Amino acid sequence: MLDNQDKYVIIAENLIKIYKTKDAEVLALQGLDLLIERGEIMAIIGNSGSGKSTLLNMIGGLDKPSAGKLYVDGKDLFKLKEKDLVDYKTTTVGFVWQNNARNLLPYLTAVENVMMPMQFNNMKPIKDKRARALLLLELMGLEKRAKHRLNQLSGGEQQRLAIALSLANHPAVLLADEPTGSVDTRTTKTILEMFGNVNKELGTTIVIVTHDPEVSRRVQRVVTIRDGKTSSELVASNYSDRLTGIEAFDAKEQVELAVLDRTGRLQIPRPLLDKMGLTGNRLHVHMDSENRIILTAPDNN
Repeated sequence: MLDNQDKYVIIAENLIKIYKTKDAEVLALQGLDLLIERGEIMAIIGNSGSGKSTLLNMIGGLDKPSAGKLYVDGKDLFKLKEKDLVDYKTTTVGFVWQNNARNLLPYLTAVENVMMPMQFNNMKPIKDKRARALLLLELMGLEKRAKHRLNQLSGGEQQRLAIALSLANHPAVLLADEPTGSVDTRTTKTILEMFGNVNKELGTTIVIVTHDPEVSRRVQRVVTIRDGKTSSELVASNYSDRLTGIEAFDAKEQVELAVLDRTGRLQIPRPLLDKMGLTGNRLHVHMDSENRIILTAPDNN
């Protein structure tokens, strides 16, 4: 486990989350496995209730796993005490939400908003905190809006300001929950370009939970979660230097990979099974002469 910490900023193994109510238990994550490399920019997709937001909340320290292993930037989230968790949420991870109200304070200027998270740690004197805030605003293309309050900024500018704020304390991981869900197509492209700038200039790992197909077509890797487990990955086969001035990938530039869990179990997307004409829950499994595993529908399902 610890040998992987240099390469992977996030390590999840057999992650389980159970929500208990008075009358029932809901299994939100069912043994999920996930590795995210340092400096990666990737998206997590899945249907409502698949477990993707639950996973994001646990990586962010907003919710606790029920079982399994979860390491973020070398920190074991199962062992963090309450005081350590507060520090973790202000320094190790940054958050960008769909709703700007969760990030920004309307009575502060743009530069004051970005400086606000820095007040909760002992990093540098006030002049250095202001310099850091101005640097981040420049990275977001907001240097001329530093003294403006929220009501003087457009929706897209507010979302870029939220990204700057999330980076205030040099987080290792930036978590974005539907960051383009409330903006138009043009603003979506701008926000994605900003994520690209952050990833390229600061080396920040960026994890985006999204329903937006445009987002999932413009990142290095897309992980699909189904029924609380990692099901498949879509990997861009030619990604270098394409984050700034970002363009969508053609289908031929993407490779879809199925994901095996630690016991060798494989989730096959339903549309593929439907194309096979599979009506039951059994498949023939055999290996050909080139050591390829072949799955076929039995004659009688």
